[in-house]
Amino acid sequence: MIELAFKDQVVIVTGSSSGIGRACAVHFGNNGAHVVVNYSSNAAEGQQVVDEIRSNGGTAILVKADVSKEEEVKALFSQTINEFGRLDILVSNAGLQKDAPFLEMTLEQWQKVIDVNLTGQFLACREAARQFIAQTKTTTETTHSELAVGKIVLMSSVHDVIPWAGHVNYAASKGGIMMFMKSISQELAPHKIRVNSVSPGAIKTPINQEVWSDPDKYKDLLQLIPYKRIGTAQDVAKAVAWLASDDSDYVNGETLYIDGGMTLYPEFADNG
Repeated sequence: MIELAFKDQVVIVTGSSSGIGRACAVHFGNNGAHVVVNYSSNAAEGQQVVDEIRSNGGTAILVKADVSKEEEVKALFSQTINEFGRLDILVSNAGLQKDAPFLEMTLEQWQKVIDVNLTGQFLACREAARQFIAQTKTTTETTHSELAVGKIVLMSSVHDVIPWAGHVNYAASKGGIMMFMKSISQELAPHKIRVNSVSPGAIKTPINQEVWSDPDKYKDLLQLIPYKRIGTAQDVAKAVAWLASDDSDYVNGETLYIDGGMTLYPEFADNG
């Protein structure tokens, strides 16, 4: 871990009360950032994340916002600026699943996933980009830097390229994130705003506990992972941090797969 790599930088992590978002928030906090922990419904879990960051000597606040609601997203950013005065990094992580076979999927199941996973990314990224540009217009710094003035990392999934029957709403939302990310990256690059995404594979989080906690299902899952282990939330958090750091300043519009090789078509390993 790079010590205090994000000292005094302000980071919003949407959907950071559990899972990958929580790991990202704690990792940034441990590296000196001021972290905005966002939750939608579980305030107790969100407060636990804030308490963990503070117990490690970091700074964090808790803000409730449903990322699919425009006014709540705007309020999230307003509270961030009121508290810290600026924004340096957005980790647009919030997402969910509402699984069903395609022929049985309801419009409500489809719309809820698209609203959170895709529209939520749009709303959060738009507000972040607006804030980054506003900051460059009001800065009093006289020195010119070639480094990005703002960094955005979107949370996608290996299912932005791997089809997933029974989860078409989720896969469609993640596929949409890829082209959304590339398009806004192209548009925002002249403003010195970097936009990238990470696509995790099988990660040990509460959302898929049913699989990794069952020995038989876990064994089957490993058949899809050439590296033969399930990922951790910390694996993803470290990758997110690298994309948000100055060490990756020339990386823009890219997707980093954190999947142990899941996207390498492991079914063909014995068919060469």
